[in-house]
Amino acid sequence: MTAPVTAPPGGTDGKLHRTLTFRDLIVYGMLFIAPMAPVGIFGTLDAKSRGAVALVYIVATVAMAFTAFSYAQMVRVAPQAGSVYTYARVGLGEGPGFIAGWMALLDYLLIPAVAYLFSGIALHALVPSVSQWVWTAVAVVVTTALNLAGVRTAAAVGFLVLAMEIAVLLVFVACAVFALAEHGARRGLLSPLTGEGDFAMGAVVAAVSVAVLSYLGFDAIAAFAEEAAGGSERVARAVMTCLAVAGVLFIVQTYLAALLAPMTAAELAADPAAQGSAFYDTVDSATGAWLHDLVAVSKAVGAAFAALAGQAAAGRLLFAMARDRRLPGPLSKVDPASGVPRIAVLGAAAVNLVAAVWAARRADGLDRLVSVVDVGALVAFALLHLSVIGWFAIRRRGRELRPVRHVVMPLLGLAVVIAVIVEASPMAQVVGGVWLAAGLGVLGAEALRRGPA
Repeated sequence: MTAPVTAPPGGTDGKLHRTLTFRDLIVYGMLFIAPMAPVGIFGTLDAKSRGAVALVYIVATVAMAFTAFSYAQMVRVAPQAGSVYTYARVGLGEGPGFIAGWMALLDYLLIPAVAYLFSGIALHALVPSVSQWVWTAVAVVVTTALNLAGVRTAAAVGFLVLAMEIAVLLVFVACAVFALAEHGARRGLLSPLTGEGDFAMGAVVAAVSVAVLSYLGFDAIAAFAEEAAGGSERVARAVMTCLAVAGVLFIVQTYLAALLAPMTAAELAADPAAQGSAFYDTVDSATGAWLHDLVAVSKAVGAAFAALAGQAAAGRLLFAMARDRRLPGPLSKVDPASGVPRIAVLGAAAVNLVAAVWAARRADGLDRLVSVVDVGALVAFALLHLSVIGWFAIRRRGRELRPVRHVVMPLLGLAVVIAVIVEASPMAQVVGGVWLAAGLGVLGAEALRRGPA
């Protein structure tokens, strides 16, 4: 068995505490993903796939399983904070490692900002007298305070929130099944898997490129590798478990919603304005406004705690890069009482606050943030897959190489990631390109400063 790679010598004095249980890891992963993540994009996926929305999530779960599998391989090799930054650094070298961390950082800083904004929008809808940006700022402050209190405290509160989200989802499932038994389905029972009318695999693939964004966040589990009691095997198992649980929840809720949808996929495709509220419209028509409000409250609270998990992961990434002297040293300091990289978490929170409040005060703020959140993680995922090949096939010179596990699976995952990047919005591609260029500039400047080896 490959010996784990230890933290490099010469780093700063930061050391994290191993206090997270398997349940805690699942809580962080599921909070970041959110059990009802498809709610906001259900209409878009239904329209794009021509009604085969449940099949979209089946394919997306399988596609993302390649990435989860690569995480499981590398967390055993390098059970450290930093996630994909650490894995690329070990598998490909210092330069690619920095770029992987740099690209993942874009995602870890912006996804929580989007989640905070979702929370602010939902809370403003429930209490219109309080401005949207105020609710957004409150969500940032409350969840940051929980993160600073320690991972166990945040995980304990997060478990309660996750339980609430799953309970709401179960209420929806029960109501949907009752509605189907009472009134029957509005579409064919197999249509969420086969589509309405002629089946088109191209349409399903196009929708998958959007659906995989629902899964961004399961990788955050790997960021807590140094805080997990039980070691890397437990982290690897948690990554795979989280993805499987999320996949089942996504498939079930979209299958039921598709059967009860008051509009056909073709009607949604012809009316883009109706796509954003399609899930809520389905709930209204099938069960009534009370469940609509319950789902809205769940999404408001759940979004804030999805941001909590993302902010915590961002803090660990900043911590790991600072410990390796790739970012300012103070970011690697750990609070002795809470075991939290306090300065790193506060730095992530500051970026979250600025981005989320800025977007909350603009009419087009949500569109601008949402359009760019995915590309950083996708580039980091690509480097993750290459890291598996780099470590087992090149750096280990084929020792312990298992071709299917260490070459074929990562290459399939890489192909999926590249396909999704190609399908990303032009704005996301531009922002990702600019951020990548900036990272290469920082890397080049550092090389010049250090001089010849």
